Amino acid sequence: MNKNGTMWLDTDGNPIQAHGGMIEKFDGIYYWYGENKAGETVLKENGLHRVDFIGFSCYSSADCISWKNEGLVLKASDQPGSPLHKSRVGERPKVLYNEKSRKYVMWFHLDSHDYMTAHTGVAVADRPTGPIQFVREMCPNRFDSRDMTLFKDTDGKAYLIYSSDWNKTLRIAQLTDDYLDVNGVYSHAFPEQEREAPAIFIKDGLYYMITSGCTGWEPNNALFGISHNIFSGWKLIGDPCTGENARQTYFGQSTYVFEKDGRHYLMLDHWNPSNLKESGYSILPVRADNGHLTVSFQEYTSL
Repeated sequence: MNKNGTMWLDTDGNPIQAHGGMIEKFDGIYYWYGENKAGETVLKENGLHRVDFIGFSCYSSADCISWKNEGLVLKASDQPGSPLHKSRVGERPKVLYNEKSRKYVMWFHLDSHDYMTAHTGVAVADRPTGPIQFVREMCPNRFDSRDMTLFKDTDGKAYLIYSSDWNKTLRIAQLTDDYLDVNGVYSHAFPEQEREAPAIFIKDGLYYMITSGCTGWEPNNALFGISHNIFSGWKLIGDPCTGENARQTYFGQSTYVFEKDGRHYLMLDHWNPSNLKESGYSILPVRADNGHLTVSFQEYTSL
């Protein structure tokens, strides 16, 4: 069994390469998408640790415990000038299923190696295991976009939530009916609070959003906010984590909240900046009740 806070192994015994990712259930099977960082970590002249962009991995599981490697669903390119060139940054892939188009739509953070471009990438597939075809690179609603996630509401409408204004503000942008673009309707949350790594879910009509502070690869304390409306009224509440090392989010960073058997679980990345391919994972139970949110660390994931 995989242990929280450490590297996880797939069914072949190899390290899972799905960082900054998400888990979602499609047609009775859970799929885990994330960044493949199985390359050499290099310290660049600007002080950033990075791995050349390889692509996004997909793993499948019936129980969220044993994960089968489905390979790279979106691959980096060796072609100079390609938006997916290996010299660029591809991070935090998120995938939603669109019932109208019957397509699987991926959004991700797409950037230059120095994180100065701050765009999103959009891609689409016929199957959850891909191959996923790149559609476009864009600047959503003409705002910079860094750490991001997707959220599909109970009415089928979908939203892009992303760190903007040089990470000072989180923006919330509604997607078009086919999920391939933003429709121009947007708002913001937590202005001037410098939050990133958003993970959002809804329970009993109340939206909860867990975020991280902006400290690079170093851990910090998570905060959560609540709202009755996804576009307005967001209120920061406090740190949802409890117990030992709670102030450091158990030395992890939020990436996604998913649901299994009526319960919510928070996914964390445990970044290892000196060797990013050896970064670990945690999946921790979340208890949400009438505006109160609690995350507790346990050695092994109980799903």
